[in-house]
Amino acid sequence: MNIRLYVIHNSHPCDAVARALELKGLPYRTVEWPPLLHTVAQTVIFGSRTVPALRLDEEKIQGTTRIFHRLDALVPEPALFPAQRPAVEVAERWGNEEFQQVARDLIWAAAGHHPAALVSYTQGSRLPLPPALVKLNAPLIVAAERRLQRTDDATGRRRLAELPGQIEKINAWIEDGTIGDLAHPNAADLQILSTVRLLASIGDVAPLLAASPALDLALALFHGPVGGSLPAGALA
Repeated sequence: MNIRLYVIHNSHPCDAVARALELKGLPYRTVEWPPLLHTVAQTVIFGSRTVPALRLDEEKIQGTTRIFHRLDALVPEPALFPAQRPAVEVAERWGNEEFQQVARDLIWAAAGHHPAALVSYTQGSRLPLPPALVKLNAPLIVAAERRLQRTDDATGRRRLAELPGQIEKINAWIEDGTIGDLAHPNAADLQILSTVRLLASIGDVAPLLAASPALDLALALFHGPVGGSLPAGALA
């Protein structure tokens, strides 16, 4: 089977799907799009602008949850949605529908004050993006992404204020075993911990995560921190 994963670099849902493919033992090829240009390319190929997207031969699938379910149908074990654990579906749905957007809002709100920090987030990219070119275009990219994500400084401050409660929810799921068993990662682990890992790269957010077991789990599941960082103070 020819598997292609369509991504943008350092996208947390893209990282979640890549890790799921690894857990399933499925070899795949990555197609990486430049930021913003992916919206056009994805719409042409898949009919919608979002990543991640997967092609299984000629079958096309978009979105983390749909991809996770398709991978379980393709390779049942290890199961991303264990049949005997309905709480995993609840946590995964929250991670997809609510928590995933938190990282986008906070990243682009903070980047509005430090656009040059985008250069650090290109580390490890498959694309030949000269740092000087990224730095030159960073203000335009940030402005466009803020409009696309409908985020601004007020949204960033609101998201930051809500984050402690969300971390408590994640900690509770770790405590009751819904997530956190890295010997048998599930879809909720992938969905939530990929977002935690990206959030840790934001200077104003990192202290909130420092005392949570979620951060250590995220770094272990995804083989270390995200390349890139945003200085503290942007969301104050």
